[in-house]
Amino acid sequence: MIKNKSTETISIAIMALLFLFVGIFQSWSLSLSILNMCIISAIMSMGINMQWGYAGIFNVGIMGFTALGGLAAVLVSYSPVGEAWRVGGRGMITSLILLIATVFLIIFINKRFKNNKKKYWLIAFIIIVGIIIINIFYRPSVHAIEAVNPAISGFLGGLGLPIIFSWVVGGLFAAGVAFIIGKITLGLRSDYLAIATLGISEIIIAVLKHEDWLSRGVKNVIGLKRPVPYEINLQQTDWFISFVSFFNKTSLERITDSSDRQLYLTNLVIDASGIFVKLCYAGLFSIVLLIILYLANKAQISPWGRMMRAIRDNEVSANAMGKDIVKRHLHIFVIGSAVVGISGAMLITLDGLFTPASFQPLRYTFLIWIMVIVGGTGNNLGGILGGFIIWFVWIEAAPASQFIIENLTSGLAPDNKFKLHLLDSIPYFRYLIMGSILLLIMRFRPKGILPEKIRYS
Repeated sequence: MIKNKSTETISIAIMALLFLFVGIFQSWSLSLSILNMCIISAIMSMGINMQWGYAGIFNVGIMGFTALGGLAAVLVSYSPVGEAWRVGGRGMITSLILLIATVFLIIFINKRFKNNKKKYWLIAFIIIVGIIIINIFYRPSVHAIEAVNPAISGFLGGLGLPIIFSWVVGGLFAAGVAFIIGKITLGLRSDYLAIATLGISEIIIAVLKHEDWLSRGVKNVIGLKRPVPYEINLQQTDWFISFVSFFNKTSLERITDSSDRQLYLTNLVIDASGIFVKLCYAGLFSIVLLIILYLANKAQISPWGRMMRAIRDNEVSANAMGKDIVKRHLHIFVIGSAVVGISGAMLITLDGLFTPASFQPLRYTFLIWIMVIVGGTGNNLGGILGGFIIWFVWIEAAPASQFIIENLTSGLAPDNKFKLHLLDSIPYFRYLIMGSILLLIMRFRPKGILPEKIRYS
């Protein structure tokens, strides 16, 4: 336990020094940008660490749950498009009611004729008829909505609420879809479960790309509301200008020319406004991270957490003790997916735009799994550490590779083919570095940098 504590302290100290290094030698704005993305990545990693570390659920559909969180940010914060609602809102609501009625009718038929094999023919008939009737209202409404000023809208919009509410809604969206997926797939073997979650994740992204009425598809949604001030507003605010002047009083007094002093102050205010906004984001994201970490730690040491680890370690014995394995797996699958959904909403909040095409498995699934493996499976703090390490390396790999290559090839001519080939290959070095880190961890620290803590009480 003492060794694990010292490893935690050293790891946190090293990460803090790395952020200081980037701030001093590159820029504080870049350092804070990396920090914000590290926090979001850490939350994603914690969500998957709950599923894999607590219960051994192999979920490779992270990308889909992240995108659902992003969709929540759009539907909550974007203002409703009045014209779109007037021309197609009624038809879309009618389609939704018909869809819900069809689902409930299928559930009723399935329960009412439980042992009757003919029920499958009846269910198939209901589905076909339901799709036909729904499309009578759905298709005309979609065409009408997407025709409303498609260059800047072409969709229904959202509720026009503060975007911070979308963090909770994103978690609920992801949890709801995870419940449906879990009810269907959690009885499968782990490899089949992985394939199913990956396939469903791709379906979610495909829907977001092609259903323009929902989130503009590949045309993207820009100009989302922010929970922090805008830089341009800060630059015109007296208190902020006075704040920057106070902290740079000495350097400003050294400039005798008033016009030069004003120009210097303007540049300081512009730089400081970006840093201030990033600090505000970091504060908000850190609060969410700490809340989730606190709740995750409490859950892990509770009787429920011990039961989940017992199921993970030996399903046969847990089942013999009367535990409902599938039901417990569903619980943790929903909880972990909700955490990922929250991080997805936070990501879109930080970016200020929603781009469905940007959700790729490499970034939003496999990179997150590397974070979980590197940090330490079953250790909440390990999941956070893995998120920080891997995202930091992912961003800094390119400039670090360029610096090393330029120094190693400094004796070669500028037009040397080998040198040019290495410089052109810099974007691919991050994949090499990621693979090397994963191999080293699997070889020398197979349980991660911060292994799961074994508790006997």
